[in-house]
Amino acid sequence: MPTATKSRFPRPARLHRLGRGVTYFGFAALLAMTAATAQMASAQITAGTTGIDATGNAKSEMAFCNSGKSQQAKATCMTEVRNANAEKRAGKLGGSGDLAANALKRCEVFKEATDQSACQARVMSENKAQGSIAGGGVLREAETVVPAAQ
Repeated sequence: MPTATKSRFPRPARLHRLGRGVTYFGFAALLAMTAATAQMASAQITAGTTGIDATGNAKSEMAFCNSGKSQQAKATCMTEVRNANAEKRAGKLGGSGDLAANALKRCEVFKEATDQSACQARVMSENKAQGSIAGGGVLREAETVVPAAQ
């Protein structure tokens, strides 16, 4: 009595179609990764700079927005330039003279004196700062020597 055996393995035509599909998927994934990497590389900013035009000149700041090198959408960048210039004309835009006072004011959130003094030490310490604003933030470190308990 002849028995019909069915193969566990797919027929060669199905296997060939499957191989082509996997190959096409691989090419599509590679193309997507290449495009994403190229986009990220073009968006990087030189180390040590923020990429912000801080000249205070409205024309150069608008040109910077139009160049596409800012870290914002073009419309947002131009709106920020217009708002800053309006505040500058109204005399509401402060100078850079009160940066230290602003930095120390951030430490007022701490209620205990030890926490406040540690915050002030971190803010005023320039030698232990790492990172950049463009990179997501500046981390500051200060060491405090505490005597051992008796």
